[in-house]
Amino acid sequence: MNVPLKSLRCFLTLAEMGNYTRAAEKLYLTQPTLTKLIQRLEESLGEPLLVRNNQRVALTPAGVLLADSATQMLGQWHRLQEELSNRRGLKSGQLRLGICPMMSSLTIDLLTEFRRRYPDIQLEMSEYGGYGCEQALLKDTLDIAFTALPTSHDEFLSQPLKEYPLLACIPTDHALNTKTSLCWQDFADYPFIMYNEDFSLAKLLTRLSLQSGVNLQVAFRSGQWDFIASMVESNMGLAILPEPICQQLPGRQLAFKPISGDTSWNLALIWREQLALTPAAKAFLALAQEMY
Repeated sequence: MNVPLKSLRCFLTLAEMGNYTRAAEKLYLTQPTLTKLIQRLEESLGEPLLVRNNQRVALTPAGVLLADSATQMLGQWHRLQEELSNRRGLKSGQLRLGICPMMSSLTIDLLTEFRRRYPDIQLEMSEYGGYGCEQALLKDTLDIAFTALPTSHDEFLSQPLKEYPLLACIPTDHALNTKTSLCWQDFADYPFIMYNEDFSLAKLLTRLSLQSGVNLQVAFRSGQWDFIASMVESNMGLAILPEPICQQLPGRQLAFKPISGDTSWNLALIWREQLALTPAAKAFLALAQEMY
């Protein structure tokens, strides 16, 4: 049995997208070409890998088994390639970097400097929430990732980068705007606009509020901070935003208030303790230490 790595990558992309058309677009292939690749893979393995139903595809038990094994194999192959390509110095290679949408504007200087110093390193960035970054690291589809601490698993190592205060975001005509600072109990009687569930910040806010005896009335969820701000401005609820995000909202009919207690947004780079960092990831981590 001879299964090309390309076929495994295509299979994993199809499993992720759940749709031939979207997977083909992501792979820059035609749909018939992708279909033939998957058919040859199934013929090579002698097992059906996918269940096709109303334009959607799902994994068969054999497909689930292959997806787990293929992810590990491709991760190991990536690390081998990185080590071989860097035996004579960090001249080429690939860095698989995870980044949370909330942090993108705060990391651009680091990304720009890394590109300048290592122009031949291919920077492959994937956008996830904090929990999504952790899951991708556990599957070995990322080398290193930006997230907010704490993490959900014990097997990650981390390098703290910067700490920012979290601020309550309220409409300027709201009754709470008369207060100089807010406590968690102030949020109890109002709808709350929360981040998507895979955001580490959502998990942090839920944990902190519950520790204070407050169960937030989550009315809406979003992964876009500017949309969250617009909903607050339209009196759809209250929210909590990191200070640097608040600074990017000038001219809005919004007020930002400090919150009592330890409410900070701690940015960090994380990676798996059990997997050695690739040379490109080591270089990125060293540059982050230098710049932060």
